[in-house]
Amino acid sequence: MKTYIDQAEQALLHTYNRYQIVFDKSEGMYMYDIEGKKYLDFYSGIGVFALGHHYKDYDEALKNQIDKLLHTSNYFYNVPAVDAATKLKEVSGLDRVFFTNSGAEAVEGAIKAARKYAYLKDGQTDHEIIAMEHSFHGRTMGALSVTGNKHYREAFEPMIGHVKFANMNDFDSVLANVTDKTCAIMFETLQGEGGIYPASQEFMDKVKALCEEKDILLILDEIQCGMGRTGKMFAWQNYGVKPDIMTVAKAVGCGIPVGAFLMTEKVAQNSLVAGDHGTTYGGNPLACAAIAKVLDLFAENNIVEHVQEITPYLEEKLDALVAKYDFVETRRGLGLMQGLVCNKPVGPILNDCLENGLILINAGANIIRFLPPLILTKEHIDEMCEKLDKAMDKAKDIS
Repeated sequence: MKTYIDQAEQALLHTYNRYQIVFDKSEGMYMYDIEGKKYLDFYSGIGVFALGHHYKDYDEALKNQIDKLLHTSNYFYNVPAVDAATKLKEVSGLDRVFFTNSGAEAVEGAIKAARKYAYLKDGQTDHEIIAMEHSFHGRTMGALSVTGNKHYREAFEPMIGHVKFANMNDFDSVLANVTDKTCAIMFETLQGEGGIYPASQEFMDKVKALCEEKDILLILDEIQCGMGRTGKMFAWQNYGVKPDIMTVAKAVGCGIPVGAFLMTEKVAQNSLVAGDHGTTYGGNPLACAAIAKVLDLFAENNIVEHVQEITPYLEEKLDALVAKYDFVETRRGLGLMQGLVCNKPVGPILNDCLENGLILINAGANIIRFLPPLILTKEHIDEMCEKLDKAMDKAKDIS
């Protein structure tokens, strides 16, 4: 293990502080390092592996596609892209799809679509986007510009400009930023990196009404909270508030790097046209075969319904830990995207869990984040809580 890590540190750009583990294989809810140690996965590659690891039918679909067609570019059509787009439309109720290679690229496309929509109305190029403090939308320049964490942005200024920040679930702060130049309001339906903060129903309703009144586009980022994780296919469906533009990635491909932004027909007919946006690999047959199969398997195996059924048990077990430990202040989240908020750094707890074969990650310094594969059972939750309980007991007297 140390040999590989040393080689990596000599070859890779050091932009990640990685855990000192080299993974070799995975299966179901578990991952294995190159020395054979087994780990229960409760982070699913930051919300990617909704179906767990090596779901047989998913693997077979990818193998079959590799034997048929890997790449065409967007000069031509391909069957998996049409199939995937049609199925995404069906589960989202949105009308048009643009495939990207990542979540950050999906955000970039959403920003461009919103600005083009406004440009076509008045011919001006000084339109503003309102994003949220503590949000996270990606590391590319556009996505970073709407990410509400100054520390991430300051070394790379100037950003794309004309972006304002309001506070999540504070409608007055949104209203205070609205001008006749506002073209879009953008936020994660359930903030991930920012601390597992769900939007409130009141906030969603008021922002949607404001957008409709002033012809402002509502952009919802569902990259982490989408694809069944909250008990609906997309988190906004819990609220009955439909976006004008939505970004997706992570679990939409369940391991294959792929994302997309979707929009209503109204936005599609009044924004991006041929030559405005593109990507060589977007809509790649292999990536789209993954999306199409993921959506098929979600339906065939009632994945969203399973999330609804298993969530109360996870919440009950996490609430028991809140009650047991004074340093744990609360639990918050939706479905299988949960966080335990502590009054001290959780790094030692996460490290101890890792030593004992449990993978959890943080959301900020003091929040333990839970993003398990959506196929988990009560037995997996019990195993997780047993290991976490031991780590928390060890940490309870550490300031």
